[in-house]
Amino acid sequence: MLAQIGVVPDAIRPADIDETPRPRELPRPYCARMAREKVQAVAAGPEDIVLCADTTVALGRRILGKPADAGEAAGFLQALSGRRHRVITAVAVRRGGRTWEKVVESVVRMKRLSDDEVNGYLSTGDWQGKAGGYGIQGPAGALIPWISGSFTAIVGLPVAETAQLLQAAGHPIWKDRT
Repeated sequence: MLAQIGVVPDAIRPADIDETPRPRELPRPYCARMAREKVQAVAAGPEDIVLCADTTVALGRRILGKPADAGEAAGFLQALSGRRHRVITAVAVRRGGRTWEKVVESVVRMKRLSDDEVNGYLSTGDWQGKAGGYGIQGPAGALIPWISGSFTAIVGLPVAETAQLLQAAGHPIWKDRT
């Protein structure tokens, strides 16, 4: 998605943090905290720009993280079936001692799922490593008839907002295009 705005990272480094929600932590503050902690955890020089994001699926006050196994993914999908839920993506950009942050919230409605649809989707393996047990950009797109908000945020990186944050940090957008 960064390529859409002409950004090519020099390096991709994982942020090793504990992603466990705090007791009674609500989805939006949790997601913002994850992006902030990730961007602070990545080692970088004073002029380096670090970009981190986190996506959380929220069903009411409940945080649906990355399922541990197919059984948990099935439970998430059954809970989301026929309902609207929120997808919250937080982005944090750091350069030197300064950090810029943005949280984007979208609403997604999943169609009412049959057992065959749940099992068919699970058999694709696409649920693995995905908040809420699905990724709208893959086979689960067939299960999502309606969204309100940012498609790219639901995928995991709100492109327009990320471009704004990178520009605020001094990184030109589309710099290599002529």
